[in-house]
Amino acid sequence: MKNILNIIGLILSTYFTAQTVSLETMAQCIPGSCPTTTYVKDVNNLLDKYVGTWKGSLNGKNYEFNFIKRENFGFEDNLKRDRLIGRLKITNSNGIVEYDNFAKQDNKLDFYGMNFQKDLKVYLVYFSGGKIDCIDSGYTYLRIKPETPNNMSILFLPDTDIVTQDCTNFKTTIPTEKLINLIRQ
Repeated sequence: MKNILNIIGLILSTYFTAQTVSLETMAQCIPGSCPTTTYVKDVNNLLDKYVGTWKGSLNGKNYEFNFIKRENFGFEDNLKRDRLIGRLKITNSNGIVEYDNFAKQDNKLDFYGMNFQKDLKVYLVYFSGGKIDCIDSGYTYLRIKPETPNNMSILFLPDTDIVTQDCTNFKTTIPTEKLINLIRQ
């Protein structure tokens, strides 16, 4: 009888502490005062407009981004979220592939969604390129204006400025502080 009561208590405590929160709610909260949750859900399908293949070019390089929406997806921590999972292929003007993570498994990717900014107009996706010790990781800011739903702009900003190895002549995988304009394919 005691074991049954313990099991019922465990189920009830899990039920009452496991809370689903919307992407909008998490975008509005201030770190440290966010609601306790185990799942951040895209209840209004805000991520759907980013899903698909997008192509563009900048400075002689061609960029192909592909985003899929994964529901209830997490990593090592217990927090699951609906998020975008990104893949990127970069080719130079000679057609040589300079970067390609299309073959990586979703849980091994270095390009995954985090959250919206407060105004819900920009979605942040964390990216980690080939040379992390040379500031090749940070946030890409995805923006689609309502009046042009087949155009997206991406801006990459590194999340650190500390170099821990020789990075002479190194350029980040996604150009830093350069707007890349993309068209839905």
